[in-house]
Amino acid sequence: MLSPQDIHQLSKNLETPILNWQSVSGGDISNSYKLQTKNYSVFLKTHSNKALLNAEYLGLIKISKTKTINTPRILHFGDLEHNNYLALEWIETKAATTNNYILLGQQLAHLHQNSQDQFGGTTSNFIGHLSQSNSYQDHWNDFYINQRLAPQLQLAQSKHLLENKDIPSVTTLKETCAPYFENITPSLLHGDLWNGNVFISKNDIPYIFDPATYYGHSEVDIAMTKLFGGFDTVFYDAYHNIIPKDAYTDSRIELYQLYYLLVHLNMFGSSYYTSVYGILKKYF
Repeated sequence: MLSPQDIHQLSKNLETPILNWQSVSGGDISNSYKLQTKNYSVFLKTHSNKALLNAEYLGLIKISKTKTINTPRILHFGDLEHNNYLALEWIETKAATTNNYILLGQQLAHLHQNSQDQFGGTTSNFIGHLSQSNSYQDHWNDFYINQRLAPQLQLAQSKHLLENKDIPSVTTLKETCAPYFENITPSLLHGDLWNGNVFISKNDIPYIFDPATYYGHSEVDIAMTKLFGGFDTVFYDAYHNIIPKDAYTDSRIELYQLYYLLVHLNMFGSSYYTSVYGILKKYF
């Protein structure tokens, strides 16, 4: 919880008195608050791991600079007595309409059209509270296996969530995935794009937040949107009108969902084993 000393420090850093505050929902790994000042509200996220919040801070800046899709405006990033915080503008939200989903699909496709020569990012970051390496690599197959699947499989093995017989070798992973991962170009990704990290403002503007950004295959974000319920079908139609599907898209979606399911297995336990095992058995 925020202490009186924290509120004093935040008032000083935000350069406005904080009149009141309350806890709000805002994720599984951080504490979140709504702060009320005289003229505006603030969304505040706190965490003991400064590197985690710093990664989110840098990701929001990276996406914002593309001017393709909105992110909440950053008000301040800093330290409290026993925690670190990220302060963002508070945005009043509404239920998404068909037109909102269409615009979201178009804007996400435009974000994904931001590219560079290599896969990865200038800094590593986090997926949930788990570290996520973004060391640059020239080929997507190498990046996805070396820095996404293999580390999560190894972690699951060390936590006794997967048995040795469940885990393909790196060689097998690369040989199996290679035909699916040809001619992939790097796209700037949100990196953790489930429906809890998307909202629509009262004035019908889509926002994305809580990113885990890096340059990877654009379909990684699409795979995550489909993992827990999915978005309206018009979102996918609008997206694929700009970035079309190909013959391997559906298989790649499953291979990319494997990473996120492994993350959930490692964060939340054996309830995700069946989903992970099903994809491993199907492809490897």
